[in-house]
Amino acid sequence: MKKLIEFRNIVKQFDDNIVLKGINLDINENEFVTLLGPSGCGKTTLLRILGGFLEQDQGEIIFDGAEISKVPAYKRPINTVFQRYALFPHLNVFENVAFGLKIKKTPKDIIKAKVDRMIELVGLDGFQKRDVTLLSGGQQQRVAIARALVNEPDVLLLDEPLAALDLKLRKEMQHELKRIQQEVGITFIFVTHDQEEALTMSDKIVVMKDGIIEQIGSPQEIYNEPKNEYVANFIGESNIVDGVMKKDYLVSFDDRDFECVDFGFKENEAVDVVIRPEDIKLLDRNKPSKLKGEVKSVLFKGVHYEIIVETQKGTSKTVTMHVLEDRDVYNQECGELMHASDFTMDIEDVSAITEQELIARANAQAWDKESENDISISGVEFKISDQPGRYPVTFKTHNGTLITVNVNVVAPKYVEDKTSNVGITAFDFYKTVDEIKESMAISVDLKTWADAYAWSLDDDEEIKISNVDFDFDPINIETGDYKITFSTEGREYKVHTTQYFEEGAKVSVDFGPEDIHVMHKTIKS
Repeated sequence: MKKLIEFRNIVKQFDDNIVLKGINLDINENEFVTLLGPSGCGKTTLLRILGGFLEQDQGEIIFDGAEISKVPAYKRPINTVFQRYALFPHLNVFENVAFGLKIKKTPKDIIKAKVDRMIELVGLDGFQKRDVTLLSGGQQQRVAIARALVNEPDVLLLDEPLAALDLKLRKEMQHELKRIQQEVGITFIFVTHDQEEALTMSDKIVVMKDGIIEQIGSPQEIYNEPKNEYVANFIGESNIVDGVMKKDYLVSFDDRDFECVDFGFKENEAVDVVIRPEDIKLLDRNKPSKLKGEVKSVLFKGVHYEIIVETQKGTSKTVTMHVLEDRDVYNQECGELMHASDFTMDIEDVSAITEQELIARANAQAWDKESENDISISGVEFKISDQPGRYPVTFKTHNGTLITVNVNVVAPKYVEDKTSNVGITAFDFYKTVDEIKESMAISVDLKTWADAYAWSLDDDEEIKISNVDFDFDPINIETGDYKITFSTEGREYKVHTTQYFEEGAKVSVDFGPEDIHVMHKTIKS
Protein backbone atom coordinates (compact mmCIF):
# COMPACT_ATOMS: atom_id res chain seq x y z
CA MET A 1 0.00 0.00 0.00
CA LYS A 2 1.12 3.54 -0.74
CA LYS A 3 1.79 5.73 2.29
CA LEU A 4 -0.57 8.74 2.11
CA ILE A 5 -0.32 10.55 5.48
CA GLU A 6 2.65 10.80 7.86
CA PHE A 7 2.40 12.38 11.31
CA ARG A 8 5.91 13.16 12.54
CA ASN A 9 6.45 14.07 16.24
CA ILE A 10 3.16 15.96 16.55
CA VAL A 11 2.91 17.95 19.80
CA LYS A 12 -0.07 20.08 20.81
CA GLN A 13 -0.54 21.96 24.06
CA PHE A 14 -3.51 23.91 25.43
CA ASP A 15 -2.38 26.15 28.31
CA ASP A 16 -0.49 23.80 30.67
CA ASN A 17 -2.06 20.63 29.26
CA ILE A 18 -0.02 18.72 26.65
CA VAL A 19 -2.73 16.97 24.63
CA LEU A 20 -0.47 15.29 22.04
CA LYS A 21 2.98 14.12 23.13
CA GLY A 22 5.00 13.44 20.00
CA ILE A 23 2.62 11.43 17.80
CA ASN A 24 4.16 9.37 14.98
CA LEU A 25 1.70 7.60 12.68
CA ASP A 26 1.54 6.46 9.05
CA ILE A 27 -1.76 6.05 7.18
CA ASN A 28 -1.99 4.37 3.78
CA GLU A 29 -4.19 5.01 0.77
CA ASN A 30 -7.67 3.44 0.88
CA GLU A 31 -7.35 2.43 4.56
CA PHE A 32 -10.15 2.66 7.09
CA VAL A 33 -8.23 3.86 10.16
CA THR A 34 -9.84 4.35 13.58
CA LEU A 35 -8.38 6.54 16.32
CA LEU A 36 -9.70 4.86 19.46
CA GLY A 37 -9.50 6.07 23.03
CA PRO A 38 -11.35 7.67 25.95
CA SER A 39 -12.36 11.31 26.12
CA GLY A 40 -9.31 13.57 26.47
CA CYS A 41 -6.82 11.14 24.92
CA GLY A 42 -6.07 13.49 21.98
CA LYS A 43 -7.78 11.64 19.12
CA THR A 44 -10.07 14.51 18.04
CA THR A 45 -7.22 17.01 18.39
CA LEU A 46 -5.10 14.92 16.01
CA LEU A 47 -8.01 14.73 13.56
CA ARG A 48 -8.55 18.50 13.66
CA ILE A 49 -4.85 19.13 13.07
CA LEU A 50 -4.98 16.92 9.96
CA GLY A 51 -8.11 18.72 8.78
CA GLY A 52 -6.43 22.12 9.18
CA PHE A 53 -8.73 23.38 11.94
CA LEU A 54 -5.87 23.43 14.48
CA GLU A 55 -2.14 23.93 14.12
CA GLN A 56 0.33 21.73 15.97
CA ASP A 57 3.00 23.30 18.21
CA GLN A 58 5.68 20.92 16.96
CA GLY A 59 6.06 18.30 14.26
CA GLU A 60 5.17 17.80 10.61
CA ILE A 61 2.20 16.52 8.61
CA ILE A 62 3.25 15.00 5.31
CA PHE A 63 0.44 14.38 2.81
CA ASP A 64 1.32 12.43 -0.35
CA GLY A 65 4.96 13.44 0.06
CA ALA A 66 4.36 17.15 0.75
CA GLU A 67 4.40 19.00 4.09
CA ILE A 68 0.92 20.61 4.54
CA SER A 69 1.08 22.22 7.99
CA LYS A 70 0.74 25.73 6.49
CA VAL A 71 -1.89 24.75 3.92
CA PRO A 72 -5.31 26.17 4.95
CA ALA A 73 -8.17 23.76 5.57
CA TYR A 74 -10.14 24.66 2.45
CA LYS A 75 -7.14 23.86 0.22
CA ARG A 76 -6.50 20.41 1.68
CA PRO A 77 -7.94 17.39 -0.21
CA ILE A 78 -9.70 16.41 2.99
CA ASN A 79 -13.36 16.67 4.06
CA THR A 80 -14.83 16.21 7.53
CA VAL A 81 -18.07 14.81 8.92
CA PHE A 82 -18.61 16.07 12.46
CA GLN A 83 -20.72 14.62 15.27
CA ARG A 84 -23.14 17.48 14.68
CA TYR A 85 -23.82 17.16 10.98
CA ALA A 86 -24.21 20.96 10.41
CA LEU A 87 -26.70 20.58 7.57
CA PHE A 88 -28.31 23.71 6.17
CA PRO A 89 -31.95 23.63 7.39
CA HIS A 90 -33.21 25.92 4.60
CA LEU A 91 -31.87 23.56 1.88
CA ASN A 92 -33.29 20.19 0.86
CA VAL A 93 -31.25 16.99 0.59
CA PHE A 94 -30.08 17.61 -2.97
CA GLU A 95 -29.13 21.22 -2.26
CA ASN A 96 -27.19 20.27 0.88
CA VAL A 97 -25.16 17.66 -0.98
CA ALA A 98 -24.58 20.01 -3.94
CA PHE A 99 -23.47 22.96 -1.82
CA GLY A 100 -19.70 22.44 -2.15
CA LEU A 101 -19.89 21.85 -5.89
CA LYS A 102 -21.89 25.05 -6.40
CA ILE A 103 -19.23 27.01 -4.48
CA LYS A 104 -16.66 25.64 -6.94
CA LYS A 105 -18.81 26.82 -9.92
CA THR A 106 -19.22 23.25 -11.17
CA PRO A 107 -21.53 22.97 -14.23
CA LYS A 108 -25.13 22.09 -13.39
CA ASP A 109 -25.22 18.85 -15.37
CA ILE A 110 -22.09 17.59 -13.60
CA ILE A 111 -23.52 18.64 -10.24
CA LYS A 112 -26.71 16.68 -10.89
CA ALA A 113 -24.85 13.57 -11.99
CA LYS A 114 -22.47 13.61 -9.02
CA VAL A 115 -25.10 14.45 -6.42
CA ASP A 116 -27.55 11.83 -7.65
CA ARG A 117 -24.76 9.22 -7.58
CA MET A 118 -23.77 10.14 -4.03
CA ILE A 119 -27.36 10.17 -2.79
CA GLU A 120 -27.83 6.70 -4.26
CA LEU A 121 -24.52 5.54 -2.74
CA VAL A 122 -25.62 6.48 0.78
CA GLY A 123 -29.02 4.83 0.32
CA LEU A 124 -31.20 7.96 0.01
CA ASP A 125 -32.31 7.69 -3.62
CA GLY A 126 -35.71 9.38 -3.93
CA PHE A 127 -34.99 11.75 -0.99
CA GLN A 128 -33.50 14.51 -3.17
CA LYS A 129 -36.27 17.03 -2.46
CA ARG A 130 -36.85 16.02 1.17
CA ASP A 131 -36.60 18.68 3.91
CA VAL A 132 -33.48 17.74 5.93
CA THR A 133 -35.13 18.82 9.19
CA LEU A 134 -37.69 16.02 8.71
CA LEU A 135 -35.07 13.30 8.32
CA SER A 136 -34.09 10.83 11.03
CA GLY A 137 -30.67 11.04 12.66
CA GLY A 138 -29.32 8.24 10.50
CA GLN A 139 -30.65 9.85 7.33
CA GLN A 140 -29.14 13.22 8.27
CA GLN A 141 -25.83 11.51 8.81
CA ARG A 142 -25.99 9.97 5.33
CA VAL A 143 -26.64 13.42 3.86
CA ALA A 144 -23.58 14.79 5.69
CA ILE A 145 -21.44 11.92 4.34
CA ALA A 146 -22.73 12.43 0.79
CA ARG A 147 -22.02 16.17 1.01
CA ALA A 148 -18.44 15.42 2.06
CA LEU A 149 -17.82 12.69 -0.52
CA VAL A 150 -19.31 14.52 -3.49
CA ASN A 151 -16.25 16.81 -3.49
CA GLU A 152 -14.09 13.73 -4.16
CA PRO A 153 -11.60 14.23 -1.32
CA ASP A 154 -8.59 11.97 -0.91
CA VAL A 155 -9.42 11.57 2.78
CA LEU A 156 -12.65 11.68 4.77
CA LEU A 157 -12.43 12.51 8.48
CA LEU A 158 -15.27 11.32 10.71
CA ASP A 159 -15.38 12.72 14.26
CA GLU A 160 -17.65 10.38 16.28
CA PRO A 161 -20.45 10.68 13.68
CA LEU A 162 -22.45 7.79 15.20
CA ALA A 163 -22.51 9.11 18.77
CA ALA A 164 -25.99 10.64 18.53
CA LEU A 165 -27.67 7.55 17.06
CA ASP A 166 -29.53 4.83 18.93
CA LEU A 167 -27.89 1.41 19.31
CA LYS A 168 -29.71 -0.35 16.45
CA LEU A 169 -29.04 2.48 14.00
CA ARG A 170 -25.41 2.70 15.09
CA LYS A 171 -24.87 -0.95 14.22
CA GLU A 172 -26.51 -0.50 10.83
CA MET A 173 -24.42 2.58 10.06
CA GLN A 174 -21.19 0.82 11.04
CA HIS A 175 -21.69 -1.61 8.17
CA GLU A 176 -22.90 1.15 5.85
CA LEU A 177 -19.81 3.28 6.46
CA LYS A 178 -17.51 0.36 5.72
CA ARG A 179 -19.46 -0.41 2.53
CA ILE A 180 -19.30 3.23 1.40
CA GLN A 181 -15.56 3.42 2.11
CA GLN A 182 -14.89 0.30 0.07
CA GLU A 183 -17.05 1.53 -2.80
CA VAL A 184 -15.55 5.02 -3.10
CA GLY A 185 -12.03 3.69 -2.47
CA ILE A 186 -10.61 6.54 -0.38
CA THR A 187 -9.02 6.80 3.05
CA PHE A 188 -11.42 7.11 6.00
CA ILE A 189 -10.09 8.28 9.39
CA PHE A 190 -12.67 7.64 12.07
CA VAL A 191 -12.62 8.87 15.69
CA THR A 192 -14.49 6.96 18.40
CA HIS A 193 -14.33 5.82 22.01
CA ASP A 194 -16.45 2.75 21.17
CA GLN A 195 -14.30 -0.37 20.80
CA GLU A 196 -17.07 -2.30 19.00
CA GLU A 197 -17.20 0.36 16.26
CA ALA A 198 -13.44 0.18 15.88
CA LEU A 199 -13.40 -3.62 15.63
CA THR A 200 -16.33 -3.71 13.20
CA MET A 201 -15.15 -1.18 10.62
CA SER A 202 -11.39 -0.72 10.73
CA ASP A 203 -8.48 -1.95 8.68
CA LYS A 204 -6.17 -0.37 11.26
CA ILE A 205 -6.85 0.69 14.86
CA VAL A 206 -4.76 3.28 16.68
CA VAL A 207 -5.31 2.98 20.45
CA MET A 208 -4.55 6.25 22.25
CA LYS A 209 -4.21 7.27 25.89
CA ASP A 210 -3.14 10.59 27.44
CA GLY A 211 -1.75 12.00 24.22
CA ILE A 212 0.32 8.98 23.18
CA ILE A 213 -0.24 5.93 20.99
CA GLU A 214 -0.40 2.70 22.98
CA GLN A 215 -0.71 0.28 20.06
CA ILE A 216 -1.29 0.20 16.29
CA GLY A 217 -2.60 -2.88 14.53
CA SER A 218 -5.42 -4.66 12.77
CA PRO A 219 -8.57 -5.41 14.77
CA GLN A 220 -7.41 -9.02 15.10
CA GLU A 221 -3.95 -8.00 16.33
CA ILE A 222 -5.29 -5.45 18.81
CA TYR A 223 -7.87 -7.87 20.21
CA ASN A 224 -5.85 -11.09 20.24
CA GLU A 225 -2.41 -9.68 21.05
CA PRO A 226 -2.86 -6.52 23.16
CA LYS A 227 0.42 -4.78 23.91
CA ASN A 228 -0.36 -3.98 27.54
CA GLU A 229 -3.01 -4.03 30.25
CA TYR A 230 -4.54 -0.73 29.11
CA VAL A 231 -5.16 -1.97 25.56
CA ALA A 232 -6.45 -5.34 26.78
CA ASN A 233 -9.00 -3.65 29.04
CA PHE A 234 -10.01 -1.03 26.50
CA ILE A 235 -10.54 -3.48 23.63
CA GLY A 236 -13.15 -5.93 24.83
CA GLU A 237 -13.40 -7.65 28.19
CA SER A 238 -10.36 -9.36 29.66
CA ASN A 239 -9.18 -11.56 32.48
CA ILE A 240 -5.74 -10.17 33.41
CA VAL A 241 -3.61 -12.03 35.95
CA ASP A 242 -0.03 -11.70 37.17
CA GLY A 243 2.35 -14.25 35.75
CA VAL A 244 6.00 -15.15 35.23
CA MET A 245 7.40 -16.05 31.80
CA LYS A 246 9.54 -19.07 32.69
CA LYS A 247 10.92 -19.36 29.16
CA ASP A 248 9.69 -19.14 25.58
CA TYR A 249 6.26 -20.80 25.25
CA LEU A 250 5.94 -21.46 29.01
CA VAL A 251 4.23 -19.08 31.44
CA SER A 252 3.37 -19.56 35.12
CA PHE A 253 0.29 -18.17 36.87
CA ASP A 254 -2.13 -19.39 39.52
CA ASP A 255 0.67 -21.63 40.90
CA ARG A 256 0.91 -23.64 37.70
CA ASP A 257 2.94 -23.69 34.50
CA PHE A 258 1.04 -23.39 31.21
CA GLU A 259 2.13 -23.83 27.63
CA CYS A 260 1.47 -20.75 25.50
CA VAL A 261 2.32 -19.42 22.03
CA ASP A 262 4.31 -16.36 23.17
CA PHE A 263 8.07 -15.93 23.06
CA GLY A 264 10.78 -13.28 23.15
CA PHE A 265 10.50 -12.43 26.85
CA LYS A 266 13.32 -12.61 29.37
CA GLU A 267 13.46 -15.80 31.41
CA ASN A 268 11.45 -15.43 34.66
CA GLU A 269 10.20 -11.99 33.59
CA ALA A 270 7.13 -10.76 35.48
CA VAL A 271 4.30 -10.44 32.95
CA ASP A 272 0.57 -9.83 32.62
CA VAL A 273 -1.47 -12.72 31.24
CA VAL A 274 -4.69 -12.09 29.29
CA ILE A 275 -7.41 -14.67 28.73
CA ARG A 276 -10.56 -13.46 26.99
CA PRO A 277 -13.90 -14.53 28.59
CA GLU A 278 -15.08 -16.27 25.42
CA ASP A 279 -11.89 -18.39 25.28
CA ILE A 280 -12.58 -20.09 28.63
CA LYS A 281 -14.57 -23.33 28.72
CA LEU A 282 -16.47 -24.49 31.80
CA LEU A 283 -16.81 -28.23 32.31
CA ASP A 284 -18.21 -30.55 34.94
CA ARG A 285 -16.02 -30.73 38.04
CA ASN A 286 -14.79 -34.26 37.36
CA LYS A 287 -13.52 -33.43 33.84
CA PRO A 288 -9.75 -32.88 33.39
CA SER A 289 -8.92 -29.17 33.08
CA LYS A 290 -6.37 -26.47 33.80
CA LEU A 291 -8.09 -25.14 36.97
CA LYS A 292 -10.92 -25.91 39.37
CA GLY A 293 -13.38 -23.29 40.58
CA GLU A 294 -16.77 -22.33 41.97
CA VAL A 295 -19.46 -20.33 40.16
CA LYS A 296 -19.99 -17.07 42.08
CA SER A 297 -22.51 -15.34 39.80
CA VAL A 298 -24.48 -15.90 36.60
CA LEU A 299 -25.85 -13.10 34.40
CA PHE A 300 -27.86 -13.71 31.23
CA LYS A 301 -26.70 -11.34 28.46
CA GLY A 302 -29.12 -12.33 25.69
CA VAL A 303 -26.84 -14.44 23.47
CA HIS A 304 -24.66 -15.86 26.24
CA TYR A 305 -24.25 -16.16 30.00
CA GLU A 306 -21.63 -14.07 31.79
CA ILE A 307 -20.33 -16.26 34.61
CA ILE A 308 -17.86 -15.34 37.33
CA VAL A 309 -15.81 -18.31 38.53
CA GLU A 310 -13.58 -18.13 41.60
CA THR A 311 -10.51 -20.37 41.38
CA GLN A 312 -8.72 -19.07 44.50
CA LYS A 313 -10.13 -17.65 47.72
CA GLY A 314 -9.09 -14.17 48.75
CA THR A 315 -6.71 -13.45 51.63
CA SER A 316 -8.63 -12.72 54.84
CA LYS A 317 -8.24 -11.55 58.44
CA THR A 318 -10.87 -11.97 61.17
CA VAL A 319 -11.13 -9.65 64.17
CA THR A 320 -13.50 -9.16 67.09
CA MET A 321 -15.74 -6.12 67.45
CA HIS A 322 -16.54 -5.53 71.14
CA VAL A 323 -19.90 -3.73 71.39
CA LEU A 324 -20.37 -1.84 74.65
CA GLU A 325 -23.16 0.12 76.26
CA ASP A 326 -22.98 3.87 75.76
CA ARG A 327 -20.92 5.39 78.57
CA ASP A 328 -21.67 9.10 78.25
CA VAL A 329 -20.67 11.21 81.26
CA TYR A 330 -22.92 14.05 82.42
CA ASN A 331 -21.57 16.99 84.45
CA GLN A 332 -24.71 18.43 86.04
CA GLU A 333 -22.98 21.56 87.42
CA CYS A 334 -22.14 22.94 83.98
CA GLY A 335 -24.63 20.97 81.88
CA GLU A 336 -21.96 19.18 79.82
CA LEU A 337 -22.14 15.73 78.26
CA MET A 338 -19.04 13.83 77.24
CA HIS A 339 -18.44 10.67 75.21
CA ALA A 340 -15.45 8.44 74.31
CA SER A 341 -14.86 4.78 73.43
CA ASP A 342 -12.21 2.17 74.16
CA PHE A 343 -10.01 1.42 71.15
CA THR A 344 -7.11 -0.72 69.97
CA MET A 345 -3.72 0.61 68.90
CA ASP A 346 -0.82 -0.95 67.00
CA ILE A 347 2.26 -1.10 69.25
CA GLU A 348 4.28 0.50 66.43
CA ASP A 349 2.11 3.66 66.63
CA VAL A 350 2.64 4.30 70.35
CA SER A 351 5.84 6.36 70.11
CA ALA A 352 4.33 8.86 67.66
CA ILE A 353 0.83 9.17 69.16
CA THR A 354 -0.50 12.72 69.74
CA GLU A 355 -3.37 14.09 71.79
CA GLN A 356 -5.34 14.87 68.62
CA GLU A 357 -4.94 11.30 67.38
CA LEU A 358 -6.14 9.93 70.71
CA ILE A 359 -9.20 12.18 70.55
CA ALA A 360 -9.94 10.96 67.02
CA ARG A 361 -9.39 7.27 67.76
CA ALA A 362 -11.56 7.36 70.87
CA ASN A 363 -14.16 9.46 69.06
CA ALA A 364 -13.97 11.72 72.15
CA GLN A 365 -16.40 14.63 72.11
CA ALA A 366 -18.20 16.97 74.50
CA TRP A 367 -21.30 19.13 74.06
CA ASP A 368 -23.75 21.33 75.96
CA LYS A 369 -26.80 19.28 76.87
CA GLU A 370 -29.30 22.11 76.42
CA SER A 371 -27.98 23.83 73.27
CA GLU A 372 -26.17 20.75 71.85
CA ASN A 373 -23.26 23.02 70.87
CA ASP A 374 -19.86 21.33 70.70
CA ILE A 375 -17.38 21.95 73.52
CA SER A 376 -13.64 21.68 73.00
CA ILE A 377 -11.64 18.98 74.74
CA SER A 378 -8.92 20.91 76.55
CA GLY A 379 -6.76 18.13 77.95
CA VAL A 380 -5.75 14.52 77.43
CA GLU A 381 -4.00 12.56 80.18
CA PHE A 382 -2.29 9.33 79.20
CA LYS A 383 0.75 7.21 79.80
CA ILE A 384 0.91 4.49 77.18
CA SER A 385 3.83 2.08 77.05
CA ASP A 386 5.14 0.40 73.90
CA GLN A 387 4.32 -2.96 75.46
CA PRO A 388 1.12 -4.96 74.88
CA GLY A 389 -1.53 -4.18 77.48
CA ARG A 390 -4.50 -1.98 78.46
CA TYR A 391 -3.83 1.65 79.35
CA PRO A 392 -6.23 4.35 80.63
CA VAL A 393 -6.68 7.64 78.73
CA THR A 394 -8.63 10.53 80.26
CA PHE A 395 -10.22 13.37 78.25
CA LYS A 396 -11.16 16.69 79.96
CA THR A 397 -12.94 19.96 79.25
CA HIS A 398 -12.15 23.38 80.76
CA ASN A 399 -15.10 22.99 83.13
CA GLY A 400 -13.72 19.77 84.58
CA THR A 401 -15.95 17.27 82.77
CA LEU A 402 -13.91 14.14 82.18
CA ILE A 403 -14.20 10.62 80.85
CA THR A 404 -11.70 7.72 80.99
CA VAL A 405 -11.43 4.92 78.45
CA ASN A 406 -8.98 2.07 77.87
CA VAL A 407 -6.49 1.73 75.03
CA ASN A 408 -5.68 -1.84 74.10
CA VAL A 409 -2.07 -1.85 72.76
CA VAL A 410 -1.37 -4.91 70.63
CA ALA A 411 1.50 -6.22 68.55
CA PRO A 412 0.53 -6.22 64.85
CA LYS A 413 -0.62 -9.57 63.53
CA TYR A 414 -0.39 -9.95 59.78
CA VAL A 415 -1.76 -12.63 57.52
CA GLU A 416 0.69 -13.21 54.68
CA ASP A 417 -0.66 -15.31 51.84
CA LYS A 418 2.38 -16.43 49.84
CA THR A 419 0.20 -18.09 47.22
CA SER A 420 -1.56 -14.85 46.31
CA ASN A 421 1.37 -12.60 47.36
CA VAL A 422 -1.02 -10.62 49.56
CA GLY A 423 -0.68 -9.43 53.15
CA ILE A 424 -3.60 -8.24 55.27
CA THR A 425 -3.96 -6.86 58.78
CA ALA A 426 -6.79 -5.64 61.03
CA PHE A 427 -7.33 -5.11 64.76
CA ASP A 428 -9.98 -5.91 67.33
CA PHE A 429 -11.89 -2.77 68.22
CA TYR A 430 -14.52 -1.35 70.58
CA LYS A 431 -17.72 0.47 69.65
CA THR A 432 -20.93 1.46 71.37
CA VAL A 433 -24.40 0.41 70.30
CA ASP A 434 -25.28 3.96 69.20
CA GLU A 435 -22.09 4.40 67.15
CA ILE A 436 -22.94 1.32 65.13
CA LYS A 437 -26.60 2.27 64.71
CA GLU A 438 -25.59 5.73 63.48
CA SER A 439 -23.28 4.37 60.78
CA MET A 440 -24.34 5.38 57.26
CA ALA A 441 -21.99 2.92 55.52
CA ILE A 442 -21.28 0.07 57.89
CA SER A 443 -18.78 -1.84 55.69
CA VAL A 444 -16.70 1.28 55.14
CA ASP A 445 -16.82 2.17 58.84
CA LEU A 446 -15.88 -1.35 59.92
CA LYS A 447 -12.72 -1.15 57.79
CA THR A 448 -11.88 2.21 59.33
CA TRP A 449 -12.57 1.13 62.92
CA ALA A 450 -10.49 -2.05 62.52
CA ASP A 451 -7.74 -0.20 60.64
CA ALA A 452 -7.99 -2.96 58.04
CA TYR A 453 -5.34 -2.81 55.32
CA ALA A 454 -4.05 -5.15 52.58
CA TRP A 455 -0.93 -4.89 50.44
CA SER A 456 1.14 -6.71 47.82
CA LEU A 457 4.01 -8.75 49.23
CA ASP A 458 5.91 -8.03 45.99
CA ASP A 459 6.01 -4.22 46.09
CA ASP A 460 4.02 -3.14 49.20
CA GLU A 461 1.40 -1.48 46.99
CA GLU A 462 -2.04 -1.26 48.61
CA ILE A 463 -4.61 -3.88 47.56
CA LYS A 464 -8.32 -3.24 47.87
CA ILE A 465 -10.23 -5.03 50.62
CA SER A 466 -13.29 -6.02 48.61
CA ASN A 467 -15.34 -8.02 51.13
CA VAL A 468 -16.43 -7.30 54.70
CA ASP A 469 -18.36 -10.21 56.20
CA PHE A 470 -20.38 -9.99 59.43
CA ASP A 471 -23.53 -11.61 60.80
CA PHE A 472 -25.23 -8.83 62.77
CA ASP A 473 -27.96 -6.33 61.93
CA PRO A 474 -26.56 -2.81 62.50
CA ILE A 475 -30.02 -1.44 63.25
CA ASN A 476 -30.76 -4.02 65.97
CA ILE A 477 -27.24 -4.47 67.36
CA GLU A 478 -26.86 -5.39 71.03
CA THR A 479 -23.87 -5.47 73.37
CA GLY A 480 -21.52 -8.39 72.92
CA ASP A 481 -18.63 -9.63 70.77
CA TYR A 482 -18.94 -10.02 67.00
CA LYS A 483 -16.57 -11.54 64.43
CA ILE A 484 -15.73 -9.41 61.38
CA THR A 485 -13.80 -10.86 58.42
CA PHE A 486 -12.00 -8.62 55.94
CA SER A 487 -10.83 -10.20 52.70
CA THR A 488 -9.32 -9.29 49.37
CA GLU A 489 -10.83 -10.50 46.12
CA GLY A 490 -9.83 -14.01 45.21
CA ARG A 491 -8.79 -15.07 41.75
CA GLU A 492 -11.90 -14.71 39.63
CA TYR A 493 -12.36 -15.34 35.93
CA LYS A 494 -15.12 -13.89 33.79
CA VAL A 495 -16.48 -16.48 31.35
CA HIS A 496 -18.82 -16.03 28.36
CA THR A 497 -20.62 -19.24 27.50
CA THR A 498 -23.95 -20.42 26.07
CA GLN A 499 -24.08 -23.20 28.69
CA TYR A 500 -25.88 -22.49 31.96
CA PHE A 501 -24.29 -23.24 35.36
CA GLU A 502 -25.94 -22.60 38.72
CA GLU A 503 -24.41 -20.31 41.31
CA GLY A 504 -22.33 -22.35 43.73
CA ALA A 505 -21.61 -25.08 41.19
CA LYS A 506 -18.16 -26.67 41.34
CA VAL A 507 -16.66 -26.56 37.85
CA SER A 508 -13.53 -27.25 35.83
CA VAL A 509 -11.99 -24.28 34.03
CA ASP A 510 -10.20 -24.99 30.77
CA PHE A 511 -8.39 -23.09 27.99
CA GLY A 512 -5.69 -23.86 25.43
CA PRO A 513 -2.18 -22.49 24.78
CA GLU A 514 -3.53 -20.28 21.99
CA ASP A 515 -6.01 -18.69 24.44
CA ILE A 516 -3.22 -17.38 26.68
CA HIS A 517 -1.81 -13.99 25.65
CA VAL A 518 1.30 -12.75 27.46
CA MET A 519 2.10 -9.03 27.76
CA HIS A 520 4.93 -7.00 29.23
CA LYS A 521 4.04 -5.46 32.58
CA THR A 522 2.65 -1.93 32.38
CA ILE A 523 5.05 0.53 34.02
CA LYS A 524 3.00 2.57 36.47
CA SER A 525 3.94 6.22 36.73
